[in-house]
Amino acid sequence: MKRKQLKVMGLSYSQSQIGSYVVVLGEKKGNKKLPVIIKPNDAQNIAVKLEHIKTARPLTHDLIKSVTDSFQIDVYEIFIYGLIEGMFYAKAMASNGLEDVEVECGIGDAIALSLVYKCPIWINVDILDQAGINLNDDGSDKSFEVEFDDEVVEEEDEDDIDSKTSIDDLVKLMQGAIANEEYEIAAEIRDRISRLNGEGQE
Repeated sequence: MKRKQLKVMGLSYSQSQIGSYVVVLGEKKGNKKLPVIIKPNDAQNIAVKLEHIKTARPLTHDLIKSVTDSFQIDVYEIFIYGLIEGMFYAKAMASNGLEDVEVECGIGDAIALSLVYKCPIWINVDILDQAGINLNDDGSDKSFEVEFDDEVVEEEDEDDIDSKTSIDDLVKLMQGAIANEEYEIAAEIRDRISRLNGEGQE
């Protein structure tokens, strides 16, 4: 089975499925992009990681990492292995150094885990050929090429990191957090919006 490595390119509000979001995954070495529809809660978790937002309390995926770290278990890759009736199927590949385990997970959780563990996302080439298209990073039709840095950013001041989520989409995520009474997360997203607005005015 041939595989290709993907990276998270960006996150935007879905124009076709109201209430959902689109994560755009792109080939690490190549031009194809894969739009993936995810639920609002998954989008919120992914946006927090993409935007390097620090939360006062750990989110679910941070809690999972704390537990696995305690038992010296590492999630070393995500594998998107299936596509049935528009639904992607993914596995988290974990190891304790002696034994490997495959854990079935939803695509939104899989992408969030890849960001928490800083592990690669792999996809079956047949699925990428079937569902991959040429898109801009916001999920719209491709009209120009956008280059992204392949390097993983670590220990940088978050204000120096380019946003991978538009301000409008962050506002929608903030409103969703408020509706779910997740006020701490809403406040952190609000602060990120304020910083991005300030950077845009400089």
